[in-house]
Formats: sequence, structure tokens, C-alpha cells
Amino acid sequence: MDITNREAFAVREFCVRYGICRDTFYAEVRRGHLRALKVGKKTIVLKDDAESWAKSLPALELAPAT
Repeated sequence: MDITNREAFAVREFCVRYGICRDTFYAEVRRGHLRALKVGKKTIVLKDDAESWAKSLPALELAPAT
């Protein structure tokens, strides 16, 4: 399944693309960090919303090696 050119992603597709589990997906939606839409019974995330979410993630800061 090629999801690189999609304009919207189902939950499973979003999770595969961004390497997160369903629990994390729904936690991000509940916190208001990720916008999800309903189409009938299906939950989707628009590509623009997915990219905005990914860009808003904090950078990983590692402690200096000792």
C-alpha cells in the first residue's frame, strides 16, 4: 500500500507512516495535539494536519556524555 501521495490517512495508515501505536494516536487527539476527522465511522487525518503535528514535535535533547 503506497501512502506517500495520500491527502488523508486512516488511523492505521497514519500510525504506520509516523511509527506510532494506536494508543499514542488517540492520546495525541485527546490532548488536542492532532486533529482527526470522522467520515462515517472512519477516523482520518488530513495530510496537512499530519505534517503540522510532526513539525510540532519537540526535538530530542540528549544529556552530554560523561
